[in-house]
Amino acid sequence: MASPSEGYPTVVEWGKETIDLRLVPANGVKGLKAELEEKTGVPNDRMKCMPKSKGLWKGVLKDDFDLTSIDFAKVKMPVQILLMGSAAKLTGPKVKTLFLEDLPPEEAAKVAPEPSGLNNLGNTCYLNSVVQCLRPIQPLRKSLESYRNPTSSGAVDPTNSVFVSSLRGLFSNLDRTADPVQPTNFVMSTKMAFPEFGRTGPQGQPMQQDAEEFFSGLLTIASQELRGDDAIKAGFAGRQIESGELMGADNLIDATFGLKMEETLTCDETATGEGGGGDGDAMEVDGLVEPPVKSQDLCRKLVCNIQGGADASSQTNVNHIAEGIQLSLDGKVEKRSEVLGRDAVWSRKQRIARLPPVIVVQFGRFYWKETPDSQDHAGVKCKVMKPVAFNGTFDAYPYCTQEVQKVLKTARDKALAEEEERIDRKLRGEDAKKEEEGGEGMETDAKDEGKEAGPKEDAGGDEDDEDLKAALAMSVEEELPPVGPGLPANFQGQYELFAVVTHKGRDADGGHYMAWVKADSPEGTEKKADKIADTDEDNDDWFVFDDDEVSPCKTEDVLKLKGGGDWHMSYLNFYRAKK
Repeated sequence: MASPSEGYPTVVEWGKETIDLRLVPANGVKGLKAELEEKTGVPNDRMKCMPKSKGLWKGVLKDDFDLTSIDFAKVKMPVQILLMGSAAKLTGPKVKTLFLEDLPPEEAAKVAPEPSGLNNLGNTCYLNSVVQCLRPIQPLRKSLESYRNPTSSGAVDPTNSVFVSSLRGLFSNLDRTADPVQPTNFVMSTKMAFPEFGRTGPQGQPMQQDAEEFFSGLLTIASQELRGDDAIKAGFAGRQIESGELMGADNLIDATFGLKMEETLTCDETATGEGGGGDGDAMEVDGLVEPPVKSQDLCRKLVCNIQGGADASSQTNVNHIAEGIQLSLDGKVEKRSEVLGRDAVWSRKQRIARLPPVIVVQFGRFYWKETPDSQDHAGVKCKVMKPVAFNGTFDAYPYCTQEVQKVLKTARDKALAEEEERIDRKLRGEDAKKEEEGGEGMETDAKDEGKEAGPKEDAGGDEDDEDLKAALAMSVEEELPPVGPGLPANFQGQYELFAVVTHKGRDADGGHYMAWVKADSPEGTEKKADKIADTDEDNDDWFVFDDDEVSPCKTEDVLKLKGGGDWHMSYLNFYRAKK
């Protein structure tokens, strides 16, 4: 038993909190309240102390009550008191609330609801839109981060290295702030690298430029600067890129965007009674053989031909991106035939022999129209306004060589077999569940009907099927030959749309460019998107970049950018390999 001088153990309940102290009767009520005020912040005049233990006082504790009059020997320990009253000072939250405006720019950029835009420095929307579409391409970003300006070497063009370094700095600035970025250094380095982009109009204002010309020029310079194994390894960090995957690509740009195209030319006029030789076989004329001419070339984009075929003579009506790409890969050319000893018409067919992680498709919306009746005969640049639809996914399989198609088909067949097996397992599980729910009646019936059903199931039919599937799976597990660098395992040739550069306006030398970029969810926070009405397309989150103004949008808004009016229409589509 505690002595009065040491105090008695006491528990005070105050709201949801409990306070432990020692009640010393000699200190009186004022001493008790002073200790409680120190621990709770409740002012003395607001306190109401009531007993919970028997044998203390009655009602609210009065200031003149004598605590020494209590017989604590009869009170059950610890003494329990109920305290009522609110603290004079409000206590702050345990975790400090941080507002976006109070965060450093680097931290604010990470949690900002929208990414940062780029200020327009005078008809620089062509540049801003391309930069925003390149921003999510990780191999390019990682290789740029490891890039070191080699201007000290006399063999390096300092203009190119300054251009690449300023692009790296611009990406870094965009990641470090939620506010619009001023791309002054990059615009200046662009005009140094491409003097034609520095042209001005009659009033001295900067002239509008072509976004595709800028994109192609950017890749050309970057391919010269980001060369060698180190640049490629830095871009594909975390992945071992074998030389067999690169298939001749010696720089990061060709490893990321490069399409190795295999072209086959077959002479139409060496075929007797039938045109074409489009199957690639040699044709025989009077004992002479005209073999097909095969060559390989490197492209960094595909073209969707809107007007017609690759020879500009086709009258095919193009309504979808797949039709336009097919027309651009096939066509007719005039070329000398050694068999005929003169120029002849040849069928031209291009197919993809190496796939990249990123495929860019250019819509052929701009063309040069001759004006023979004009005074200067200079011609005029025109724009094709017709609508050409596209989807959120792009299948490269139809445009590949037979060798690449064989590899892609193996991966597709494997995925299909796995999906069928998954459905079968699900169905078997549901059947088993139904049998269990059938109750004892079904079980009794099965016993009475004979023993034929049992042996049939035990005969090993299902087990044989499982063994067959396992053997099939093992045969498919053989490592497939690579069809390109940095592609996912068991790649099926499917790409997803992640960025679009659009052009608005009827004037090819004017108008306005904007970027539409798919929003990347942080890792582990992916949420299943709703479907667009009457389609299988996921209605994912996107952002539209109108220079410094950034707004959210959806996939259904992007798929409307097919053209056909004065609204924005797709000009460059960016696709990345689906995992």
